[in-house]
Amino acid sequence: MHKNQHVILFFLFFIFSGWNVTAQKNLHPKNEFRGVWIATVVNIDWPKSRVDNAEKQKADYLEILDTYKKLNFNAVIVQVRSVGDAIYPTKLAPWSRYLTGKEGQEPKPYYDVLAWMIEQAHERGFEFHAWMNPYRATFDLKKDSLYTNHDAIRHPEWMIEYGGKLYYDPALPEVQEHLTTIVEEVVENYDIDAIHFDDYFYPYAVPGKQFNDTASYKKYGNGLSLPDWRRANVSSFVQTISTTIKSCKPWVQFGISPFGVWRNKSKDPKGSDTQSTSNYDDLYADPILWMDQKWIDYILPQLYWSMNNTRANYSKLVKWWSENSNNTAIYIGHSPYKIRADSDKSWNLPTEIPNQVDYARSFKNVTGSAYFSAKLLINKNQDVVRLLAENQYKYPAIPLAVPNLRKVVADVPVVSEFVKDSVNYSFKVKYPLNTKVRYIVVYGAESEAKLDINDATQIIDKLTVHEIDGAIYFVLSERTMKKFKACAITFIDYYANESTPTIIDLKKGFKINVAEITDENRK
Repeated sequence: MHKNQHVILFFLFFIFSGWNVTAQKNLHPKNEFRGVWIATVVNIDWPKSRVDNAEKQKADYLEILDTYKKLNFNAVIVQVRSVGDAIYPTKLAPWSRYLTGKEGQEPKPYYDVLAWMIEQAHERGFEFHAWMNPYRATFDLKKDSLYTNHDAIRHPEWMIEYGGKLYYDPALPEVQEHLTTIVEEVVENYDIDAIHFDDYFYPYAVPGKQFNDTASYKKYGNGLSLPDWRRANVSSFVQTISTTIKSCKPWVQFGISPFGVWRNKSKDPKGSDTQSTSNYDDLYADPILWMDQKWIDYILPQLYWSMNNTRANYSKLVKWWSENSNNTAIYIGHSPYKIRADSDKSWNLPTEIPNQVDYARSFKNVTGSAYFSAKLLINKNQDVVRLLAENQYKYPAIPLAVPNLRKVVADVPVVSEFVKDSVNYSFKVKYPLNTKVRYIVVYGAESEAKLDINDATQIIDKLTVHEIDGAIYFVLSERTMKKFKACAITFIDYYANESTPTIIDLKKGFKINVAEITDENRK
């Protein structure tokens, strides 16, 4: 071969190699929110049946966690309040019928369901987002099935009947105060990572029905138009919830998953090119205002349409939300419940959701996805699962801290003991003095010089932290670690910020005092 041809080939190889590394990082982002909704209402996801005993409930929940852990997800959004009830002990609401078979009846044998669920999620490296439906009070009008401490029994004056259900009147100050107390109790009593609201604010329109809040409007309308007044009621509530959460535990996030369309362009030139129900005009919710005012930490619009939909197009909506979100993290809600179950034939293709994920990742400020709902990717739709597992979710990822909670982690892991034998590698890390730590992340490479904590392919594990006498102990198997010559260890604090790494030379068995890995020592 001619000398010049060698040079050209080398040059092309060099360019391609550099491109390939960049492409791999785009295909496998190290920082990404990957969540799944676990719906409890009418036993959609969990428990599978309202008559399941505690042992089966636990086994089924662990199956969900383990399935999504294997798929490299990192967050669960668990419905803890669906219809004026609770899956945790409280005097503010009855035990859920979907949990125990009968409203107001506690689990037998008794256990604190929510505390156990959170603990199990954290042990597997998941964030736990406590999902609440604030305004929906019942799923039907059968008041005789309600427990005596349900709000529809205790405070019928708070309720509005609409479309075969009961709803809390969002305008009443006493309703807002009560719902705020419910949120505050969960934040105070449980080690959650976020409070999560979905798209149910004022209810979706029922043809021929009127949401009868006339008395409240007459009393509290204060000269506003009915739509503006309703939006003001919702916005006031969102602001109050935000303030309450942050005053209680400032690291707990507040996220909302609104309906996927803010406004249609036909109503507002700032709206999206869609012909659909909308948050602003139909549900009286204004997510743009919530973001502008920094009342929420993340927004997760439910873009439950295909990339070929003509009335509400997934691709157009991702672009619209990307361009119109601010002050918050933005994740995208996907709809595996439509796979091979929708009139839009695009959902018959196993590539629809993988392609949606790839498209969302092309927008720099879109940093994650969530899926409704959990059961659809457990022993179902395995062709879609296989595509995600082999491509989009081949490697683990760690959620970024949301914009309002980003800060520098003061502490760096200090390894005081490192022992390896033929079975395990054992680590002892001093518990940090200045940082409340949620996880330790371990990275591995074939040499110190090749360690790169921004490379998702190098993540070995994300481990929940347990403090014992001022130290953190963790063990990794020799089988897992033997292929690595060096590893890096970082802290993840309660705000989801990651510290600079400490490096361990696994071959020599001692800690290298390096505060930060730089591009210079990755050559």
